[in-house]
Amino acid sequence: MQIYLLYGGQNAEHHLSLASAFAVIRAIYFKFYSVCPIYITKTGQWLKGATLHAPLATAAQLRLQAGKTATFQDHVATGIPIQPGDLAVDNSVVFPLMHGRNAEDGTIQGLLQSLGIPYIGDGVLASAVGMDKIVSKMLFQQTGIPQAPYVPILKGQWQQDSERLLSRCEGSLLYPMYVKPANLGSSLGVRRVDNRATLISAVENAFAFAGRILVEQGIVAREIELGLLGDEKLQFTIPGEVLDRQRLNQRTDAATRQQQRLKIPAQITATALAKMKQYARKAYAIMDGAGLARCDFFLTANDDVLLNEINTMPVFDQYAMYPQLWQKMGLSSGDLIDELVKLARKRFKRQQQQTAQA
Repeated sequence: MQIYLLYGGQNAEHHLSLASAFAVIRAIYFKFYSVCPIYITKTGQWLKGATLHAPLATAAQLRLQAGKTATFQDHVATGIPIQPGDLAVDNSVVFPLMHGRNAEDGTIQGLLQSLGIPYIGDGVLASAVGMDKIVSKMLFQQTGIPQAPYVPILKGQWQQDSERLLSRCEGSLLYPMYVKPANLGSSLGVRRVDNRATLISAVENAFAFAGRILVEQGIVAREIELGLLGDEKLQFTIPGEVLDRQRLNQRTDAATRQQQRLKIPAQITATALAKMKQYARKAYAIMDGAGLARCDFFLTANDDVLLNEINTMPVFDQYAMYPQLWQKMGLSSGDLIDELVKLARKRFKRQQQQTAQA
């Protein structure tokens, strides 16, 4: 079977997608799969590289340049320009290993689904909900899942009546607060604020990245993460803990990510773990999740569990929490990819049956 590995993209997380793609290529079982790299450049061009039957030597080789032929050499790798529809090939599956806006937010998933192409990961709805912090929080709130208090702000509302929105934030939240763009996958635009002046500045800054932002209550808590795998039958990893929030961002540069401090397994009570699994299961079901996800939680000193977010396409490189959690469970990255391929084929077959009956 052939895996079309889709990576790159037109956003600030382009470099993380390349890191994930390189890690996946090194982990794939080439005795079962061949890999065809599909690089989306920063300008939006789709380039098809030469089919791989063994891992690449360096991640730099994944930065394809447009050419008349597809080749991998030590210093220059070229790819042939293609259209998305060219990926509709029998006995193949697409792995859209892309992060951030116009990537894991349902756009790529919708494109592949409309073309009738099987793909790894969550579907359109789950991807879109997982990417948008306002929509996901509102949905999870209706489901009764505990979360940090928040206030959503739209740019048009802010321009019309910023004073009312400031009063709403200060009336329902306490300092410190966190201001976040609603639909970015990275820490871009995220700021902690301790007073009204810094709140105003942070809101204005966040609107430079997105037209929808979130002001969230700062929480004194540990950060615990669980990995999910499956569809109706979910598998959970053991919990992992992010020990240094200031230095660790799952989506920052490689030099910083090498210094990350993770603790696997996290030392938490059985009661807290049971709550996390319960909330993750409810949240993943209501957003129509199927495939993989990383669920992030806050755990307070009183053992209260708050759902922070669900990431439907976590980073896959060697510094990332998601693959490390599964490795600690005895599931290698190669086995994990194999499971993801099976889930993708299963969902595609089910969708074909539903289409035939419609």
